[in-house]
Formats: sequence, C-alpha cells, structure tokens
Amino acid sequence: MASPKFHSISNSFYSELKSRVSGYFEEVRKSPTGNYQLFIKAIILVVAFVLVYIHLVFFTPSVVWALLECILLGGIVSAIGFNVMHDGAHGSFSKYKWLNSIAAFSLNVLGGSSFMWNMKHNIIHHSYTNVEGVDDDIEAQPWMRMSESQKKYWAHKYQHWYFWFFYSILYLSWMFITDYMKYFKRRIGKMPLKKMHLSDHLVFWGFKLFHLVLFMGIPVLMLGFMNWLVGFLVFTTFAGFVLSIVFQLAHTVEHTAFVLPDADTGKIEEEWAIHQVKTTANFATKNKIVTWLVGGLNFQVEHHLFPKISHIHYPAISKIVKQVCQEYGIGYIEYPKVRYAIASHVSFLKRMGSA
Repeated sequence: MASPKFHSISNSFYSELKSRVSGYFEEVRKSPTGNYQLFIKAIILVVAFVLVYIHLVFFTPSVVWALLECILLGGIVSAIGFNVMHDGAHGSFSKYKWLNSIAAFSLNVLGGSSFMWNMKHNIIHHSYTNVEGVDDDIEAQPWMRMSESQKKYWAHKYQHWYFWFFYSILYLSWMFITDYMKYFKRRIGKMPLKKMHLSDHLVFWGFKLFHLVLFMGIPVLMLGFMNWLVGFLVFTTFAGFVLSIVFQLAHTVEHTAFVLPDADTGKIEEEWAIHQVKTTANFATKNKIVTWLVGGLNFQVEHHLFPKISHIHYPAISKIVKQVCQEYGIGYIEYPKVRYAIASHVSFLKRMGSA
C-alpha cells in the first residue's frame, strides 16, 4: 500500500510552531530532552517494579494484599510504558542515544517488541494519525468500530458498554497475539513491515522467551499455577485497561477528526501539523498527578507535534501551541478533566455503533 501524502506549503503553521518552540528552549536555556526529574521518576518506577515483583513472587503476602499488589504492579508497568519506554522510543528521554535505546528497550522486558512498536507507533500512527485504513490504532475490527468507514456489525451498538473488556485484554493480546501476527504477516495493518535484521529476530524471540520465564515460569514455580493465573490476570487486565484508555482518550473522542485520503491521488488535503491538531485531544492538563503518572500523554497535541521533545516540557510549550492555533484559527481540543474525556469517548463509541 502506498503511503498517503500531506499537503505541503511554505510559511506553514508548523514552521511557525517550530520557530516559536525553538525560541522558547533558547530563551530558557534548556535541552528539549529529559532532565534529572525524568531520570528520578524512571528510577522510582523501575525500583518500584522490582520490589513489588520480588515481594509478590518470593515473599507472597496474604490474598487481599497480593491482589492489591497485582493491581499496583499493573499500574507501575503502565507508568514505565508511558514515562520511560515511550520517551525513549521517540529519542526524547535523554540527549544520549544509548540511554534512549535502554529506555525504549524496557518494552521488550515487559513483553512487547520495541521493533514492532517503533513501526506501529512512531512511523505509522504518528505519521498518519486517524487516517482510516492506515492508522492501526483505530483498527479493532470486528470487535470495535472506530470510524464511519469501517463495517458495522450488530454487536457494535453495544460497544459503549463492552469496550472495557476489550481494553482490559489489550496487554494480554499484545504480548501473546498481535506482536506475533505482525511478525509472521510481515505487515502492520496494510503497511509492510520494514526489514528485520538477524539481531532484530534474536531480540524478538529472546525477549519473548525471557518475558515468559519472568512472568510465567518463575511465578508458577514459586506460587503454583492457580495462584499465578489469578494474579497474572489481575495484573494484566488492569495494565491493559490503563494503557488502552489513555491512548484512546487522545484520538477517539467526539471532536477529533478521522480522515480518508483521496481515492485517486492518495493525498490528504491538509498540512501534516494541522492534521495532527485536528485528530488529537488533550485531557486533564492542569492535573499534575495525572501528568506525572501518564508521562505527559494527556498533552497529546504537543506530543504529536513534537514527539522528540520530552513530555516534561509539554506543560510549558502547550501555551505556545495554543497561541499559534488561535492565531491560525485552528481548533485546539482539550477536556479539562479525565472523566469528561472518558464521557466523550463513550459517546463517540455509542455514535460509531449506531451511525
């Protein structure tokens, strides 16, 4: 499949944005990548993961505490994904390439594939956000209908009720199904997978095996099969729901746009940066706790415009982005609270199921 093309103009909205954001970093004399605050957060999250894992597996607490720690572990894994892996994969965790690689590599330890993530997220999703037939993030057929061009099945009229189940099994599906489908089909959605070198194959299979030993082999040996199974399902379903809902609130809400390229030319009649603003939404940007936990992904507009800038700078540059959007007459989608964004997502799913 040929990649869609965006409209290109000189003196664009994006060039003005880049100029002003660059000016901001020159003025405050800061690097656009992560700083000691992000590194401290990363250490806290990784240490918390190790301690909770060890306590659960080797010093098994009572049933109630074990279940609570499984939920906590799911939250920590999500937070590592949002704060460490995500910035590392975009090259914004640190100014040092090797440190970014380590941060991005954490996904392999947690059961995913950094190779597949780079292709699916960095290349496809960030380039063609909400472009129907291209962006794999809005392809959940036949279980969910995420855009008007997708085929509607009778069950979709209930998707605003059952979505939580499919969101909860995302992590399980990611670890045990979708990565392998991409690997063997050699494509993500309709987009061909870039060539994998020998090292990529070895990392893929080696860390899939490592993950099975870490999250299945050792726990089953120490705790027994049933105890492991209950704990593993609690851990993965909580992590899956958190991971799913945060990313869904960024793009599949009532006010975001969904785009079909021109059938003949394959072109999208919009500048890339304007397309990003129209297809993306922010939420709870004044809530510092939410921002800390989700790695600034509640500032999704800023992230899509400047993925190589660390999330710790998004609150500051969001003021610049809002101002430029206002000057160019471009709508800036933002929900003041998490619950408002969730309500909008549920309304969107209801409309997709009935339209």
